[in-house]
Amino acid sequence: MNELNWSAIKSGLPGWMEDARGIAPLGKVASYIPELSKADPQSLGFHLLSSDGTALSAGDCGRRFTMQSISKVFTLMLALMDIGEERVFSKVGMEPTGDSFNSMLKLELVQPGIPFNPLINAGAIVVSSLIAGSSNEEKSDRIAAFLGRLAGGGPLELDEPTYRSESQSGHLNRSMAYFLTDNGVLESGVEDVLEVYFKHCSLLVDCGQLARMALVLSLDGLDPDSGDRLIPRRYVQIAKTFMVTCGMYNGSGEFAIDVGLPAKSGVSGGILALLPGRAGIGLVGPSLNRHGNSIAGVHLLETLSKEFDWSLF
Repeated sequence: MNELNWSAIKSGLPGWMEDARGIAPLGKVASYIPELSKADPQSLGFHLLSSDGTALSAGDCGRRFTMQSISKVFTLMLALMDIGEERVFSKVGMEPTGDSFNSMLKLELVQPGIPFNPLINAGAIVVSSLIAGSSNEEKSDRIAAFLGRLAGGGPLELDEPTYRSESQSGHLNRSMAYFLTDNGVLESGVEDVLEVYFKHCSLLVDCGQLARMALVLSLDGLDPDSGDRLIPRRYVQIAKTFMVTCGMYNGSGEFAIDVGLPAKSGVSGGILALLPGRAGIGLVGPSLNRHGNSIAGVHLLETLSKEFDWSLF
């Protein structure tokens, strides 16, 4: 992987952003969560942050958006920190599914009936139930504070309209939670765990915050400012492996071939990606491709990866 060529990135980025915006009409904004359907499909923001503090922003990088499934990477690491690998992976598997992120098909077809991995909805619901705390509020506050520290500040803010929209429209997630309860996998009350789950999906970030969170992962869990260890290295390695194999839904294999970086997307259009040891990337483009990933964001990352030979593979 070549060193970052800041002058070339800066000079080429406006044109690459324009090209990426040009394909946004080929996708669609998420509508199954009604609040997300209000996003501008032409919006595109990008932020690159290196380990030496150099940063570059473009487009609508100041626009805030909800983390959605990107938060699953971090709740996984928090659960691992709380209760350890053995207990977490007794409740959720480590394999890609090949199915949609909200599919419950294999919960019934494949024994022992635990979710295939922590980054699909069923797996993330189970992981949410494993976060330490004496109440839903305490669990949610711990998640917001943990993510906020990685983002470089205080606790992340909850977007109440999105949370309410997710809760009111989350029928499929409730179905999965009740099925998991019937299987003995989910031991918390369904509404209690879904409150925690919907809230961490509804936490607000901008591209700069997302890039800093990615940079922490690229540094194997070290704070880029102080050098303090924020996450055990082993748990970051686990998370990054899931990002490569499952992070871009059932488009993860295609993304690994075309871009070749650990990444995680969310249906708000956000993508967190990282260049191991060197930089974090945060971007948002609400128009989604058939896999549920930002169509403009994936195109932009593919362009950058090929232009600068960023692929790990």
